[in-house]
This record gives sequence, C-alpha cells and structure tokens, in this order.
Amino acid sequence: MGKYPLWKYLLISVVVLVGGLYAVPNIYGEDPAIQVSSTRSTKIDVGTLDRVKGVLDRAQLKFGSAKVDETGLLVRFTDTETQIKAQDLIRETMGPGYVVALNLAPATPDWMKSVHALPMYLGLDLRGGVHFLMEVDMNAAISQSLERYKGDFRTMLREKKVRYLDIAIGGNAADGTGFIKLQFGSPQDRDQAKDIIRKEFGSLVLKDDADDKGAYLTALMSPSEQAETRKFAIQQNITTLRNRVNELGVAEPVIQQQGVDRIVVQLPGVQDTARAKEILGATATLEFRMVDEEHGAQAALNGVVPPGAKLYRERNGDPVLLKNQVMLTGDYIVDAKSGIDAQSGGSKVDISLDSKGGRLFENATKENVGKLMGVVFIETKTESKTIDGQLVKTKRKVEEVINVARIREQLGRRFQVTGLDSSKEARDFALLLRAGALAAPIDIVEERTVGPSLGAENILKGFNSTLLGFCLIAVFMTIYYLMFGFISVIALAINLLLLIAVLSIMQATLTLPGMAGIALTVGMAIDSNVLVFERIREELRAGMAPAQAITAGYERAWATIFDSNITIFIAGFSLFLLGSGPVRGFAVVLCIGILTSMFSAIMVSRALVQVVYGGKRLTKLAIG
Repeated sequence: MGKYPLWKYLLISVVVLVGGLYAVPNIYGEDPAIQVSSTRSTKIDVGTLDRVKGVLDRAQLKFGSAKVDETGLLVRFTDTETQIKAQDLIRETMGPGYVVALNLAPATPDWMKSVHALPMYLGLDLRGGVHFLMEVDMNAAISQSLERYKGDFRTMLREKKVRYLDIAIGGNAADGTGFIKLQFGSPQDRDQAKDIIRKEFGSLVLKDDADDKGAYLTALMSPSEQAETRKFAIQQNITTLRNRVNELGVAEPVIQQQGVDRIVVQLPGVQDTARAKEILGATATLEFRMVDEEHGAQAALNGVVPPGAKLYRERNGDPVLLKNQVMLTGDYIVDAKSGIDAQSGGSKVDISLDSKGGRLFENATKENVGKLMGVVFIETKTESKTIDGQLVKTKRKVEEVINVARIREQLGRRFQVTGLDSSKEARDFALLLRAGALAAPIDIVEERTVGPSLGAENILKGFNSTLLGFCLIAVFMTIYYLMFGFISVIALAINLLLLIAVLSIMQATLTLPGMAGIALTVGMAIDSNVLVFERIREELRAGMAPAQAITAGYERAWATIFDSNITIFIAGFSLFLLGSGPVRGFAVVLCIGILTSMFSAIMVSRALVQVVYGGKRLTKLAIG
C-alpha cells in the first residue's frame, strides 16, 4: 500500500481546522435584545444608557449587557419574556422621542467576529422577521409623469425662445384624464410649440384650440403610455426596495410583485419594524433651487409671494424664499456617503452625480456664482387617523430647507450637503439617496411579524431529522462495512462540518428547504464511499492483494463518482439559475454539499484509511 502524500495530510488538516472555526459560530445563536434609537429631536448617549439601566434595575428585570454604539442603544436579555416586558417598560419611560424595538443580537464572541467568523443567516421560516404587503400609488405615478412633462415643456420652450403665457396640469390622474394645458399669446406660437413637442415627445396626444384669451395646446398621455408608466413604477419600486433592503443588511430577502399594484417584502430576522418601515416607505429626495434675493421673505410671510417663487422654512424655523425653477433633482444622484464636515464638525453627505446631472449642475452653478442656493429636502409621509371608527390614511408632503449656502465657484459632479441634525440622519439620508427614489409612493396595507418561537421549533425538527438520518446511516455503514464503514462516518461528519462552514463564510441564508438540502446531502454523500467500498470488495474477490485493492478501489471508482455528482450539480445549478426564494436556497445547499462530499468522501476517507492500514502488512481488510 503506497504512501499518502504529506501535502494532502496538511491540506486536509488546514481545511478541517478552518472549517471548524467558521462552523462554530452557528452554535452560539442569538440573544433577545431591545434596540433603542433616537429621532431627530433626541439623541442616544451615556445618560440614556444609565436611564435605561436604572429603569430595568428598579423593575428587577435581569439583562445581560447594555451598550451604546453608532446605531443606538442595545440591551441583551436571556429570554424573550423578559425582553417583551422590558420593551413595554422602556417605551413608556423614554417617551415618543425614541424608537424602542425588539431585536435579535448575535452572541458570537468578539474574537470570532474579528476574523469574520459569523453564523449563517436564517430565513423568515426559521428566524422570524417581518412581512409587508405594500401597495403602489399608481395615480401618483401618473401625476409625477405629468409634472416631469410640465418641467420639460417649460425648459424646452425657453431654450427654443417660444413665448408662452402659462403651463398648468388639469384633469384627474386617477381616471386617466390628466393633461397639461399650455396657453399662448398667438396661434403662431402655439403651432411652433406643437411642432417642437411632437418632435421630442411623439407618444403624447396633442390637441389645440383657441378663444378670445389666447391659443391653447393640450397634451395628454395615451392609454398605452399610462399603462407603461404604471408598469415602470412598480418595477422601479421593486428595484429601489431591493437596494434599500441591501443597505439595511438583510440577507436573502423576498421582494416580489403581487397582482397589478402590490409588492410583497419579507425581511428575515428583522424585528425593528419601525426602522424597516421608515426606510422602505420613505420617498426622500433633494431639490436644488436658487434663493430669490430680489424679494424679501418677510413680504412673502404676509401673503405677498412674488411670481416664480415659493416660500419655504429652514429647520430652525426661519423663512426663506426660493425660486420655482429647479436646478437639479435627486434623480441624477448615483452615490451618497455620510461623514463629518471638517470645518463645522457637523454631519455631511458627499454626493456624486451621473454625467448628465454633472453637466446640468455645472452649467447652473456657473451662471450663479456668488449667489445663494438652497437645498430642499422633500419627504412624503403617510399618516393614519381614525375617523368615524374607520382607519383613514392621508399623505403629507414635508418640504424643508436643510442648507442655504453661497456658491463660491462652479460645482461639478461631486459636492457635499451639510445642515443635517445628526450622524444617524446623515446615514439614513445617504442610504435613501444611494438606493434611489421610489417611482411612486407606497402604502403598507398589511404587516405581519413572524415570531422566532415557530422558527426555533422548525430548526429543532430540522436538526433532529438530520441527526436521525446521520445516526441511521452511521449504524448501517458500521455494521455493513465494519472499519471502512466507521471511516466513512467520520468523513461524513467532516462533510457536514465543511458544508456548514462554507455556508457561514458565504453568509448564505438557511431556510427550511435549505435544511432539507442538508438532510439530502447526508444521504447522497455516503453514496461515494459505497461506490469505493464495493469496488474494493470486487478487487478482493478477483484475488487482488488488500493494499492494491484499496488503491484500485479509490482510483477506479473516481470516474463513476465524478459523473454521478456532476450531473446532480448541473441540476442543482439549473435550479439556482431558474428558481427563486426557497428553491434557490435548496439549490445552493445542494451544490455546495456535492462539492464538500466529493472532498470528504475521496480525499478525507482515503487519508483515514491510510492512517489505519498504512505501513502494515495486510492479509485481510475489515470491509464486511
């Protein structure tokens, strides 16, 4: 029996040790915790920490640890019952200025986290989490399209030097009768504008008329364009929601369309529903407008607002008069990062524009060097009120000026915005800008929280089924193949260890179908050893010496093992490419399990056989 190469022993030892390191974090699990975060008017500091500790101590509620970090205050508990009691108590004590939410905090030791040894993510069916059913406001999507057309008309006619008296939106977007009406001083101006608009926007339906007040041109969206706008709105919202969920750090979420105007969002492991709703439903964006320095804001406060201007409020309550013309919107933003302003020490957001936005902003700021520019933060909020016993939802558009600064020089594709109240607001604001704006507002029409208790039961059942299958295989293999069967059981255990380690390193999400994939891998992985052992038996029956039979068994069974596993791998890879959600989770586990089983069944078991039988004069093998 030939010697087994030293490098293979070293390779197996390193792989098993590293696999053990990255598989162990899954044992620690997660602690029930409470996350306390602040709103714009409050902050989390050491005083908040002492206050929460005092409340819990007086109520005699035991907690594991409590610390303040950049996300807020995190308090760990040993059981969910204490966690829920503490949540009610802390929420009552802290008041409306704080968001108190349930959370699950990984219990992995810090030294493991430092080498990125983290547990697998668990799906909604195993870990619990939140389920949202969201409805897209299709009427708002049409209204926003009309607003864009209105702005494009105004810019285009100004560039072509076509005089117009007024541009206004009329009709009702809800029933598809919305339109844009342009008023001109003469039919000649109207006809000139009509040719320009028809050339640039061929999909619009144009109608003209006239009366003693002037000539009119009405632009309507065709039914096909309205249908395309609604379709784009839900697709864009799905993309934006997926980007925002990725920014939240949720692994393998489920985000998919349901029906014509609804989206299902499932966030495994998320218990902070307030935070999730705040980020998912926000419609924040920016507008850059020039300050109307020719007219005073005080006169506008008295009701005398000059034409072409609008009165806004800064965050400190001071009035500021901005021009209606928008220099730039948040649609052109491709990246946003929060940070600290070196000069003021306050929070800032560094913004990067795309090429078109960069050109627009360069031209706009070049013409206004030395003048004041205001940055308007626009957010649409949904408020729920009970009227006559019925829940009524209303939308409220919040517009506030977060920054007014003088343009010192021409600005380009990269610049920064200051005036934010806190680093948390800067991070959230950068997240929304980076993830993109929603094409239309969304309402959460259904919200469900899946508790972790059902998930714990599913995990226990999945673990027990895998353990039972492993034990039955171990008993059968040991009885049927004796020592070789025992070696295959050790190799199978190492296979499970490596499978869990690889899933943990990939930070894959484990669901019930994934646990089924693990159980299936246990059964399939032993097939390779069975092929090898039966081949060794055949060689022994043919009269070959035991040492040569072992070598021949592993070498000649390799082609069969490879063929059988590669076909299963192709099927699993096809499931991954074509499937979604639970199907992809099953496919990932299946494919990884095939790779680890080939390593353990061939290389690991061969090394173990060499350890047991190598260097001996063999006359007989304990192979049944």
